[in-house]
Amino acid sequence: MYAVVATGGKQLKVTPGDVVAVEKLDAGVGEKVSFEVLFVADDKGKIKADQKALAKASVTGEVLEHFKDNKAVVFKFKKRKGYKRTKGHRQELTRVLITDVATTPKRAPRKKAASTKAEDVAAAVIAEAAGAEDASEAAVIAGAATEVTEAAPEATEAPEAAEATEALES
Repeated sequence: MYAVVATGGKQLKVTPGDVVAVEKLDAGVGEKVSFEVLFVADDKGKIKADQKALAKASVTGEVLEHFKDNKAVVFKFKKRKGYKRTKGHRQELTRVLITDVATTPKRAPRKKAASTKAEDVAAAVIAEAAGAEDASEAAVIAGAATEVTEAAPEATEAPEAAEATEALES
């Protein structure tokens, strides 16, 4: 899989694991950077260049170092006039390791659902009633209480809710 990215007024063909030198980026060494994707080719060679696919595509890299390129000599000369000027220029560059070329965005891992307040209260009450002496013993008892409350959810309802339910039934 490869992608063509635009950075610093230039276009580069990159694949994961490539180390490329680009115009200086405003990122510190070790920071992650992302590039504008022009098009992506998957492992089968199919090129994706439509706007929907490019909106999902991403190319990320890690800044390895900032450095100056070799000196480029600028020599001005006009024949028969005795005019000669020599100047030099060293372009500042950033070396980047391409870490990922993705055609779909990465999803964040899903978090576990938090236990309800009623489950927490029931577990604490049962642990206290059982006379847990230390935190580890209370955690074991509370874990068992959570299993019980999952099996019988009506037991964890608030007393007001239970009274309201009884009033409606009669």
